[in-house]
Amino acid sequence: MTVPAPAPAPFAPEPAAPKQKSPLGLAALIVGAVAFVFAIIPVLSFIAWLPALAAIVLGIIALVQKGRARGFAWAGLALGVVAWIVAIIVSIASVAGLAGAVSESVASASAAPVAPSSDAAPVETTAAEPAEAATEPEPAVPTEYLSALAQAETYSSIMHMSKAGVFDQLTSEFGGQFTPEAAQYAVDNVAADWNANALETAKTFQDSMSMSPAAIYDQLISEFGSKFTEAEAQYAVDNLG
Repeated sequence: MTVPAPAPAPFAPEPAAPKQKSPLGLAALIVGAVAFVFAIIPVLSFIAWLPALAAIVLGIIALVQKGRARGFAWAGLALGVVAWIVAIIVSIASVAGLAGAVSESVASASAAPVAPSSDAAPVETTAAEPAEAATEPEPAVPTEYLSALAQAETYSSIMHMSKAGVFDQLTSEFGGQFTPEAAQYAVDNVAADWNANALETAKTFQDSMSMSPAAIYDQLISEFGSKFTEAEAQYAVDNLG
């Protein structure tokens, strides 16, 4: 009688080797904790980004290592990122608070009245001495006047316009649309050489339109032209090349 052979035992897989601890992950966790402590302290928050960055780098390196436990690596990486964000917030808040304190101190110092010195001798006044009149501050120039002056300088220096021409351009509905008062302030205070502007305009007429000196003179003083004065127009014609 033949005895059947025993059935082979089922194949049992070898147990997986336990993962080793990760020294880099533990280092990332420790450095991340230090970075977080630094981040929440206002003075140290300005340098907390250094250990925070180190924790992030160590955590990433520990995660890519094979056969190593990753719990400490994840914890260190998370602490590094959180510490970085907290350090930025605390640093900004510290700077803002310091700026506010400095502003309040300056405002308080400027508003505090100056006490008279006790050592100063009293000043005697007599009825015969007239009281010194208080100097009144000069009124501030309106913004519209300053804007008109700036445009007048452009018209004079670039377009070589006459004084009357600048005034008309400033008050024109298709120009600056300034009030007559603002335009008058501008033409009275603009740094312009009207003779030089007349000469430049005359040269343009001569070079571009080939006009005669008499025609140039008439165009310079024309109400529908450049509106220079007769003296300015004569200066321009006399100095044409």
